[in-house]
Amino acid sequence: MNIAPAKVESAAGIARVHVNSWRTAYADILDGEFLASLSVEERELRWCGILQKEESQTLVAQHGEGVVGFISFGRCRDEDAPPSRGEIWALYAEPSVWGQGVGRALLQHAVQDMQSSGLGSTSLWVLSQNRRGIAFYEAFGFQRVAGSEKLFELGGRQVEEVRLLLQHDA
Repeated sequence: MNIAPAKVESAAGIARVHVNSWRTAYADILDGEFLASLSVEERELRWCGILQKEESQTLVAQHGEGVVGFISFGRCRDEDAPPSRGEIWALYAEPSVWGQGVGRALLQHAVQDMQSSGLGSTSLWVLSQNRRGIAFYEAFGFQRVAGSEKLFELGGRQVEEVRLLLQHDA
């Protein structure tokens, strides 16, 4: 597995991983018709725009020629966050490689990058019902932020999101 900065040419692979991961990870959380309606082509266009704007850093994990995972990260976007906090904006791996270290390797790279950039902590948002995701992040050292829960509508369903926080070693 090779981890490298994403390029605009990576957008198709990122989009495929993004859609496949959502369909599997959120199958019991979001509406099935909504998940089936997700379009790799539309996600590819979005990811082309994101990668061209360079508002965040994006890394891809590649196995052979194909993208098997990606992570997008940067400064924390939360209004109440200190300027020294980074944020994982998105982290997804192809479901066929779950449990094989792809997500952990991507997360390790991103956290190290943010830490070496002088950021003292990293946060992320995860759906409260995403037990697998929460367990993954907690095993890495992230902790729930009490009182951070927020409700919103996604794909025709009311869902709850919770913030997790990782304090970097000093």
